[in-house]
Amino acid sequence: MVKPLKILMADDSATSRLVLQRALERLGHEALVARDGVEAWSSFLLARPSVVISDWVMPGMDGAELCRRIRQDSDGPYTYFVMLTSLEDKEDVLDGMRAGADDYLTKPLDEHELEVRLIAAARVTELHDRLEELKRQLHQEARVDPLTHVGNRLRLREDLEALAGRIERYGHGSSLALFDIDRFKAFNDTAGHLAGDEVLAAVAAELRRQARRGDEVYRYGGEEFVVIFPEQDTAHTRLAAERMRAAIERLAVEHPAGGVVTVSAGVAVMTAAEAGTPEAALKRADDALYRAKEAGRNRVEAAA
Repeated sequence: MVKPLKILMADDSATSRLVLQRALERLGHEALVARDGVEAWSSFLLARPSVVISDWVMPGMDGAELCRRIRQDSDGPYTYFVMLTSLEDKEDVLDGMRAGADDYLTKPLDEHELEVRLIAAARVTELHDRLEELKRQLHQEARVDPLTHVGNRLRLREDLEALAGRIERYGHGSSLALFDIDRFKAFNDTAGHLAGDEVLAAVAAELRRQARRGDEVYRYGGEEFVVIFPEQDTAHTRLAAERMRAAIERLAVEHPAGGVVTVSAGVAVMTAAEAGTPEAALKRADDALYRAKEAGRNRVEAAA
């Protein structure tokens, strides 16, 4: 049993349209009707059907041009294209395949042939849907740090560029904080890398718990994390970073060198003046982080 498909049919013949529409509905599919190629193209952009069945010779826009436009469109899922042609017009079949058609039907319509084509269409579109989902998953996985399950450096760079574009366009300032786990090398050297990995995961999880809606957490590299605070000024970002610092201290993860695991942070604002270079804010946050380390660790400093 073929799953119901949304099918757009285009034919300038009222009789052919009626015959095809009734056949599609008897087979359990949703039929959208267009009287020519121009109307079919508009309907395609609105409805995004799984299948298009189009006559090859139509006024305004023929089937070849309609097929080419659909193949050039990359906004939606794959559309299976079936051309309708007269039995004697074999050259049309070749032209159709060159234009990007998947299959063809000859007139007068044979309902059994139609059902065969739609079985193939359902299989092909389902396969394309699975491939698109796999690509989406791979795209997401390539932007997530596998240990801490927060965004990785690639995701950070992409999001910073997008945020910089919004700042440049609308002039809204945003802020970020760069966190570093204090004395992490000493922890790794004494407790081992497996225990160090557990600390990284615990710190990332706590940063995510403390983040508010709209805030994003990333692993910047090693034991460093970045949190982006959209449309927040220095004062509010410093308060948020202080809340995160205190929460991590409250985890009370014992440090082999004494005390508990803590973090230091540097805070900086991304301004419209430097929106084209989001790395500048990271550099200023890093400078502030250095001052926090110099001042005794387990504290938050803001960039000047």
